[in-house]
Amino acid sequence: MLAYLNDIRRRATHMFLTVAAIMLPVMVLVYVAERLGLVARAGELLAPVMAWIGLPAQAAIVWATTVITNIYGGIAVIAALSGELHLTTAQISALGAMMLFAHNLPTEQAVVRRAGASALFTGSLRLVVGVVYGAAVAWVCAWGGWLQEPVSLAWLASSGDVHAGPPDVGPWLLSTARSMLLIWLIICVLVVVLDALERLGFTRWLTRRLAPVLRLTGLTERAAPLTTIGMLMGLAYGGALIIEASEREDYDRRTLLLALCWLSLFHAVLEDTLLIAALGANVWVILVLRGAFVLALMMLLAAATKPGTRWGRRLARAAAR
Repeated sequence: MLAYLNDIRRRATHMFLTVAAIMLPVMVLVYVAERLGLVARAGELLAPVMAWIGLPAQAAIVWATTVITNIYGGIAVIAALSGELHLTTAQISALGAMMLFAHNLPTEQAVVRRAGASALFTGSLRLVVGVVYGAAVAWVCAWGGWLQEPVSLAWLASSGDVHAGPPDVGPWLLSTARSMLLIWLIICVLVVVLDALERLGFTRWLTRRLAPVLRLTGLTERAAPLTTIGMLMGLAYGGALIIEASEREDYDRRTLLLALCWLSLFHAVLEDTLLIAALGANVWVILVLRGAFVLALMMLLAAATKPGTRWGRRLARAAAR
């Protein structure tokens, strides 16, 4: 028993230190960017994109904050702007979907890069897919007259502890320390749960059930459990598992690319979806249709990276170096 617990502790600590070494420097840089007003400046630059999609200019600040920080940061901006931000259900669904596709890019794509895929490619993919999907939702709903009822954000304004802008250094350090401790605890739980699921045979059962979808998206069965955990728990946690597993099982470059594209586009499904739905977004738009959209996109990526294609040959050459 002691040997088992020690092995769990060793694996969890190794995974945590690997992720923390990536996340902490990026979190510091993001904090400095907030203090210098770069996040607000990014929002101003994105305003024309929001107008093209059919969203108000204030939505640009929300999305820029979300992209650079996280969904909670974006919600804080929505709370601060709730008095002047007037959205329909279609618009909050489009904005919410964009937030779900592209958030916390500096930290999460650093994890992706460490796990074995291009941070530039996967990060750009998240931004482009977010804009395309958000625009499609806004345009189709406006054309069909669907989801045009106004959404009330007044309940956010009543929260006295939500403020726009960056926190002071002291609270930020305390918040960061709590976040890192929470990540370590979650990783410990994940390692125990995954080991238990493997021993109980659940992992093999889940892999068999996912096999048809995996074949469509080009993923191997070995990557199924890790991809599923990341989709449910989040990219940072799933990325930590993939980093650890890739060092142990030596995944090929194509499998890593497809798995990490999956996780970049569709992760933390339960928590993040509930957060955005609480703002008034339509669940079908931000979860069901978004999932189908990602599946279709992953099928295209799988076809484009098959052995023998130009992209597939590039991946093979990179792996041979």
